[in-house]
Amino acid sequence: MPSESLPEPMPAGDPESAPAPRLTASDVARILRQRGWLRIEGDRETPELRAWLERAAMLLGPQADDETQLAELLSLVFHYDASEILNSADAPIVLSRTGARAVLRELGREVISGSEVDSDRMKEIFTRVRERSGYSGRELCHPLRLALAGRAGDGELDRVILLLDWAAELPFATRVKPTRERMLEFCSQMD
Repeated sequence: MPSESLPEPMPAGDPESAPAPRLTASDVARILRQRGWLRIEGDRETPELRAWLERAAMLLGPQADDETQLAELLSLVFHYDASEILNSADAPIVLSRTGARAVLRELGREVISGSEVDSDRMKEIFTRVRERSGYSGRELCHPLRLALAGRAGDGELDRVILLLDWAAELPFATRVKPTRERMLEFCSQMD
């Protein structure tokens, strides 16, 4: 993702008053190397890769109490299988709620026809899907997070989603599926 289109940090406010993330870009890189998702040619990080690692640490670090939790969140970036997701314990619960299919239909339209998902685009998607489906809160967020992050849950999954399209452009050892591809795969696996 070019630097001019980098999403703004989710936490707003005075940078000096914001707590520093406990987990750093170096922690993210170490986890990615341990999992086999990152191999750096000649031990040199490109500026784009370094920027992504820093962004991942900024978005996900405050959501994780330790490296194990950070690794779990990062795994959602690097592993996506719609069939596995739809067979998970979360899927029937989320998909059986009133409005879930309407939310997914509108989400599909937005993601497939739109541009890369960054912070501004994510806000647009939430707004449009809410307006068109008439659902909000858990009824809106859980199907969205299940389809794009691979799990229903809280706001930390939104931060995972913000990393996807940018990560898909970088030469990781494991290919990252962008939001558009995830949405298509999810919809094609639904009954």
